[in-house]
Amino acid sequence: MTHDSAPDLLVLHAVRITGFADTPVIARRYGLDAAETKETLYDAEARGWVQHSAFAGTGGWSLTERGRTENERLLAAELAGAGGGGEVRNVYREFLPLNALLQRACTDWQIRPTDGDRLAGNDHSDPSWDARVLDDLAVVGRGLLPLSDRLGRVLARFRGYDARFASALARARAGEVAWVDRTDVDSCHRVWFELHEDLIATLGIDRHAEP
Repeated sequence: MTHDSAPDLLVLHAVRITGFADTPVIARRYGLDAAETKETLYDAEARGWVQHSAFAGTGGWSLTERGRTENERLLAAELAGAGGGGEVRNVYREFLPLNALLQRACTDWQIRPTDGDRLAGNDHSDPSWDARVLDDLAVVGRGLLPLSDRLGRVLARFRGYDARFASALARARAGEVAWVDRTDVDSCHRVWFELHEDLIATLGIDRHAEP
């Protein structure tokens, strides 16, 4: 049976996987009540788990080191209680080859080598080059479908990554180039980054120690 996460865990985890976001964004990430999310964030701030900062006219919440430790403690306890650690680890192993393909595709979306400059930026003037990249992303999206389903059968909070990725890819195919790799929209890259962070946080893996 799929496990539903506690709201307090979801608030702290939303801060973790978004990296930096304001209260409404954090509440929307898991469909939580905005007022209750605000109170939970203030409580977490009092405990030293999150901090609020502002710059360039924007503000948001981020995890402290203590908050990161608490987040991983809660996730480990949740995963043990759900009894799905083995399945999540298996999914993670299958995720890694797709992750490599995603990274290569995003690099190719940003860089299109020329005879005079192998690091030339991609100005998206070559439709065949962009089409190949989008085809690679489609392969990633198809691979994500079964993985997302398996994760969602263990923990409900893993649901939705496949639909978000497909939506971003559809917008990119329609000519909205930002929806491949921009970080200020729910792009393919952003969705994938959140999933990656979700997996390593859930499993207690150091991103820098990955194979």
